[in-house]
Amino acid sequence: MMLVPRKNSYDLLDDIFDEDFFNFKPTKNEVMKTDIREHKNSYELVTDLPGYEKENIKISVENGYLTISAKTNEEKENKENNGRILRKERYYGECQRSFYVGDEIKEDDIKASFNNGSLKICIPKKEIVHNEPKKKYIEIE
Repeated sequence: MMLVPRKNSYDLLDDIFDEDFFNFKPTKNEVMKTDIREHKNSYELVTDLPGYEKENIKISVENGYLTISAKTNEEKENKENNGRILRKERYYGECQRSFYVGDEIKEDDIKASFNNGSLKICIPKKEIVHNEPKKKYIEIE
């Protein structure tokens, strides 16, 4: 058996990185992995946001939904000195995720901190008060 070199020029790395395993494109939910814990008086959300700056993360409450928005900008690269990119897995752009917290929760109730790429949000448990309408009687003349 004789090994004959290929006549076509190809790059071995191009062939390897064309495999399905290497064509991973993260979705927004895959970028914002979140754990939710329940405590006696509160809920705790911990969201991983590695590579994001605190200034580029926004948390809002509207219509009973807590929304986490984050954005990161792609680093400007000098192509002459940095070489050709063979694979790019880091996510650049904007992403957001929403969680239903109820209409009783307001912005002032929520506490948040960001440390080492981890966003921690504490949401107090609020008792839902159902105000039953009082019976109104019509006066008889």
